[in-house]
Amino acid sequence: MNVLSIIIGILLVICGFSCMFTPIATFLATGYYLLILLLVYGIFGIIRYFQKQSTPLNLIVSILAVIVGILCLIYPGTSLEINGLILKLIAVWLIIQGVVNIVTSVSAREEQKGWGWGVFVGILGILVGIYSFAHPGVEALTIGVLIGLYFVEAGFDMIVMGSAIGAAKKQMKEVEAEAEKK
Repeated sequence: MNVLSIIIGILLVICGFSCMFTPIATFLATGYYLLILLLVYGIFGIIRYFQKQSTPLNLIVSILAVIVGILCLIYPGTSLEINGLILKLIAVWLIIQGVVNIVTSVSAREEQKGWGWGVFVGILGILVGIYSFAHPGVEALTIGVLIGLYFVEAGFDMIVMGSAIGAAKKQMKEVEAEAEKK
């Protein structure tokens, strides 16, 4: 298992650098990944319903997820529309998160000394959200690079974990061999 973990980690690092060097292509592929995730989510939701683990409302949502996923895979242009929607949703999320940061920080100003930093971060979030609306290409680049960074980090994590498991197994064998000698 530790060798497999190291191999997968190396592949993730390679994929991560590939994503960082081609951020727009990476971003454009996210629409397809989301569609596949939508299909998987829907299929598992339907299975959960028939195993009596969810409600009829969850079944309806799952069926809709499968239908939308299939339709989007059949009509390739919808992937680009989903990518555009992703950009808008992230921009809206940044603005909402900025407002929440400001409101939370101002309401906690009596209890916290550094409440001004929360306001500053909130204003920054709002500005980044507005900028994302105005320049979606920059946001797409950023998302592609962030996905690449995530893969690189996850890859190094798997390599370290695989190495640690290998070292732990080796140490365990040494302890067992020493115990048998006594």
